[in-house]
Amino acid sequence: MKRSLSGIQPSGVLHLGNYFGAIKQFIDNQDKTDGFYFIVNYHALTSLSDAEALRKNTYDVVLDFLALGLDPEKSTIYIQSDIPECTELAWILSNVTPMGLLERAHSYKDKLAKGIAANVGLFTYPVLMAADILLYDANIVPVGKDQKQHLEITRDIATKFNLQYGETFVVPEPQIIENLATVPGTDGQKMSKSYGNTIEMFASKKELKKQVMSIVTDSTPLEDPKDPDNNITLIYKLFASEEKVEEMRQKFTAGGYGYGHAKKELLEAILEYFSEARAKREELAKNPEYVEAVLKKGREKARSIARAKIDLVKKTVGLSGNNYR
Repeated sequence: MKRSLSGIQPSGVLHLGNYFGAIKQFIDNQDKTDGFYFIVNYHALTSLSDAEALRKNTYDVVLDFLALGLDPEKSTIYIQSDIPECTELAWILSNVTPMGLLERAHSYKDKLAKGIAANVGLFTYPVLMAADILLYDANIVPVGKDQKQHLEITRDIATKFNLQYGETFVVPEPQIIENLATVPGTDGQKMSKSYGNTIEMFASKKELKKQVMSIVTDSTPLEDPKDPDNNITLIYKLFASEEKVEEMRQKFTAGGYGYGHAKKELLEAILEYFSEARAKREELAKNPEYVEAVLKKGREKARSIARAKIDLVKKTVGLSGNNYR
């Protein structure tokens, strides 16, 4: 069975973009692959400096994973910082990674353009991501469209290492569902915590309503026809059947149907879609012993594989062995 691996960064509260762009794929893969899914809290340090918030977000993502349907009997769930071998491997990989490869990373340039302060962690982010993946010989990596280039960098690093030292790493393949790869936010841009345009599936009903109602629309009067492919409809497509979506589009085209009406329908669709997950998450929050048992099991399995791989890599590059002469 092929191994599937991916992670979610706990830099804030998870949202629809995280779910449809990544987590849903994790869940759909469970019966088809050996899944490794983790919380990438080392990566979060590039943008989050509040220690308490990082701890809370990390635990909350674990709850989200379990509530949304990741099964610890089928998938390995763990926290990145519990696996020290990943940072050890990142340093080794950094010595075969060309500077130009990282300088071409779109994500790094985009963050700088948005005013995010540059630091070494942000620049070398793709190397740590490569270590996370290559440490476990992952065959498939479900990622959002915005992470596709980072995975290409991982493939380049693995190929370069294999050429330099001999076949050591599996070169992974991306898994992207194109029509769900980019989820629009409340302002029409890609949904992202850093843009402040998210809709959170586990927000309180009051907060969720506030987020949905904040979706940006134009000022077309209620009675007039409207663009049927507006931002509300684009998000509604994630939850509704084709028939329901077409029904909403026709209402917009006919006129007499306001954006407020559509937002109410969208809110109801979101609440219905995540009703079981929302209830399950409330129960999980009351059972921290179970959550810790899941993490302990995942940590032990992940570390056993990571230790074996890092031992092989260190021997391959000359950092260990019976004789250094």
